[in-house]
Amino acid sequence: MTCSKVFSGDLPELIDEIIQFLRNDYKTLHSCILVNRLWCRIAIPLLWEDPFSIPSRNYHFIEIYLHNLNDDDKKKLNECGFNSNLFPTNTLFDYPSFIKCLRISYIVDLFIKKWFHSVRILTKEHEQPFSYTLISKLIYNLLFKIFIESGATLHNFDFSINLDEDNNYFNNELELVLQYPNFICNIRNLKLNVTKNYHFFKFLCSNCKSIISLQIQFRSFSHINEEYLSQMINFQQNLKKFILCYKTFPLHHSLLLLKDSNCSNTLRTIIFYLVDFKNIVILKEVFEQLNVLESIHIIYCHSLNHYFAQQIISITKPFKLKSLFLSGLLHADSLEVLLQKSGDYLENFGFGIGLRLSNASKQQLLESVVNYCRNIKFLDIAGQLNNQNICPVFNLINNNQQNLNYLSIDAVHNNSQQRNIIELSSIILLNLGQILPLKLEYLNLKLIINTNEFEIFLKNSQNTFIKKLLIRNYMEKQGENILPYIKEYYMKRKRIKWLAIEVFFPSGRSEELFFLKDEVKEFESYNIKILKHNNLHINVYDFIEEID
Repeated sequence: MTCSKVFSGDLPELIDEIIQFLRNDYKTLHSCILVNRLWCRIAIPLLWEDPFSIPSRNYHFIEIYLHNLNDDDKKKLNECGFNSNLFPTNTLFDYPSFIKCLRISYIVDLFIKKWFHSVRILTKEHEQPFSYTLISKLIYNLLFKIFIESGATLHNFDFSINLDEDNNYFNNELELVLQYPNFICNIRNLKLNVTKNYHFFKFLCSNCKSIISLQIQFRSFSHINEEYLSQMINFQQNLKKFILCYKTFPLHHSLLLLKDSNCSNTLRTIIFYLVDFKNIVILKEVFEQLNVLESIHIIYCHSLNHYFAQQIISITKPFKLKSLFLSGLLHADSLEVLLQKSGDYLENFGFGIGLRLSNASKQQLLESVVNYCRNIKFLDIAGQLNNQNICPVFNLINNNQQNLNYLSIDAVHNNSQQRNIIELSSIILLNLGQILPLKLEYLNLKLIINTNEFEIFLKNSQNTFIKKLLIRNYMEKQGENILPYIKEYYMKRKRIKWLAIEVFFPSGRSEELFFLKDEVKEFESYNIKILKHNNLHINVYDFIEEID
């Protein structure tokens, strides 16, 4: 009875709560729109809160936004050669008012440009065509105007400007934003990597006091930046996450901003991404002041040496290191000390492709992880494997079966000789299937696959349900087609939900399952979604940023 009431729309509060859980599940949200008017009214705002991040080849939602232009602005577009029939005559919802997330650089680079080339631009033969740059700036300006005048309020704002040209784009909109502070005053997640726009930076400091997550990535040190950033941090009443990225102005200054700030009793997460700890001697001083810190993430950082380790050891509070992804030149002894102190907290661990360690040091480091870390959920071993150190990886997987949910193994990169890759791939295929957990959210394999050994792997892992399976097969010779085996053991038995396969042939040609229409149709008949490898691949930084 209750179920029928939900579907008939008699319990709107309950329906709203359920549909909120579908945020970012765009396919399901599109289906919800078709159920009834109530479901449609709830689902539409979720679909339109961040359209510039939806992975789609359809850029025509921009035309729906431009429907809201006044006659004068539409006339400007007509003068640029846009057909007035391009825009819908009416819309069912006030779509611009639903916008909650904006990434400055994405709008131009990934959407306006592609939309521009997807629509038919009408120009008169005797007139000089307008340049793309002029038209894109106009569209950019009009979109911002539409969002602001609709009364929208942003929750996520990525002010990551990579080029001076991007900064020039936004400068045109700055005055409009300053006139309507409500557009950005409720920002909860803010990313900054700009140094020149001090006026806007000052405005953010004065008007944004509800920030929960703050990421900074300044390209150079400036006392003005430091002053404004210090003000911004001290104004916050509920700052929970602080992200320091590469090219951030001196790490020493960034860390000092946290010391004795208002966020010492609110900050729960710190993420260090591609930063250099060289000559940083205030780690103990800062971490001792953070009273409610629950997780620390170190992702591909530099100078994790003896001095770094000694500072961490000296901290009297627990050092709750949740993520450790390694790259560059490291010291195995120092990392072992770090793992001794924090191994119980570590959930995400991996080797980056650029890791520089001797085989003996890799072996030592992996054995330390096996000895001290029993709660690994995400394991990413990218390219640092050989026939000797693969055994500790197997032990690590076996020891963490109750927790492991994401696994990525790359036997190809940083392995210079093909014979070594073939032998290593063989060892992985013959042993991995026996130790996989019964359920995995994500499995990513990069190997040279022998079909006989691949069948053994599939037989051994046929009781494992894998939600997202990614395979890159660097074929040694023609004829090693793994698709029939995938169909037999995973497709027909419905052991996967999402699949991406990319094959690299000896000739240098590559092929993705995503583009094989008949094959895709067959998998979809078993309710298995086929995606491009890059679209299904999990970026470590994005994963860490989202889960905390």
